[in-house]
Order: sequence, then structure tokens, then C-alpha cells
Amino acid sequence: MSAGRKVAGRKLLGLALALCTAGALAAPAWAGEHDEPSVLVFSETAGFRHESIESGIAAIERLGQEHGFAVESTEDSAAFSDAELARHDAVVWLSTTGDVLEPGEQSAFERYIRGGGGYFGVHAAADTEYDWPFYGELVGAYFADHPEIQPATVRIEDHEHDSTAHLPRHWHRTDEWYNFATNPRGDTHVLAALDESGYDPGEGAMGDHPIAWCHVIDSGRAYYTGGGHTEESFAEPDFLRHLLGGIRTATGQTPC
Repeated sequence: MSAGRKVAGRKLLGLALALCTAGALAAPAWAGEHDEPSVLVFSETAGFRHESIESGIAAIERLGQEHGFAVESTEDSAAFSDAELARHDAVVWLSTTGDVLEPGEQSAFERYIRGGGGYFGVHAAADTEYDWPFYGELVGAYFADHPEIQPATVRIEDHEHDSTAHLPRHWHRTDEWYNFATNPRGDTHVLAALDESGYDPGEGAMGDHPIAWCHVIDSGRAYYTGGGHTEESFAEPDFLRHLLGGIRTATGQTPC
């Protein structure tokens, strides 16, 4: 080999090494140690327990099988350690209620999110960890009260997001519709809101009533949907596709 070719070869090798190093540095700190996205479904309850939790877990497992992501489920908060959380791209808080994490577990989860992990809160996830300010920022708004289960119209505000693009402009469905203690609009990207003129929201009527939203916290991702109280929710094709889009947002496969 000529001297010129040797020099060129060294330059190409150096460039390849530099690109590999840059790629390694660019990888998120909490990227799962796996080839396919992985989600942990967490459903511990310290208050009211929704009968739909088991249906929700089964539905998310089916979505994983059909759309290429791994699913593990637990009700053991010991999973909230640096090592265990690092195995997953997102954690789905599926109708959790009350105070479910110990202080050390809270710290590990905050490090996970701020370092690039994902959170997806479903329904009663908003009725969880009221005394933990970081969680309040993460979920976007806490539960206040709810009227009886009834049909309502969900107005889709973002017609391009992965979780709502498949839905009609006015999405009619039955669920238990939460009123929230604060309005997340302005602090989050609101994807859908309830039309309070079409159902009885009760004493906690909000007027402007977001029901699904997403946002980013440092390098992490957060998504919340208020649907999912009823077992029937997890058999609805449109709601399941909505969940899939939320999971993809939380895992970083699609942007908020």
C-alpha cells in the first residue's frame, strides 16, 4: 500500500471512531439496554383501586406484541431504583392512587425522568402523590372530583399528534371524566379537551377542560390522558390507538 493510501486510511478510521464516539455521547442517559422500546406498567394503589387496571395491563401487553415494544408490569415500588428504571424507556402509571413511592424511590424516578426517561399517566395517575411537587409538575394537573360516568364529546385540538391524528374532530365516548384542581394549559401541550356543554361536569366544571396533554421536563418526556376508568375503554379501538400514541410519546418514538 502506498504512503498516501495509508494516510487516507488512517483519516477514515479516525473519522469513523469520532462518529461512533459522538453517537455514544449523544445517547440518552436512560436509554434502555435493549433493541426494542420497553415500558414498565406500574399500577400500585394506596387509595381507590380501579377494576379496569387488569384490563389495562392486558391491553398494553397486546399493544406491545402488535407494535414491537416490550412490556413488564409491577405493583412493587421497589422497581423504582436507578438500575431497574434504566431498563425501560418509559413507565406507565396505570390508575395509580395515593402515596405509592418512598422518598428514595421518588428521587430515583426524578433522576430517571430528568435524565431522559418517559412517563405516561393514565386516568387516576392524576390522583397520586399529592405531596410530591415533582410529580405534580410531571402529571400536569391533579384530580379534583368527577361526576357520574356518562357520554361526552372530546374536542381534538392537535390533529397531527400520534395519539390523536386518527380521531374525529369531535370524539364521542363514555368514561368517568375528571375535573382537575388546576388547568394544565400553558404549561403543557394540550392535545384534547372536553366540551362541557355536552355533559354534566358537576360542581367542579372547569370551562376550559383539557383531558389529554404532553410536555417535556429537562431531557424527559411526559404524557397524560384522563380516559381509562371503565373496563370497556380498553376494548375500544380508538382509545387503544390513543394509548399507543401516548406510549410512543413517552418512549420518545414520537415527539410531543
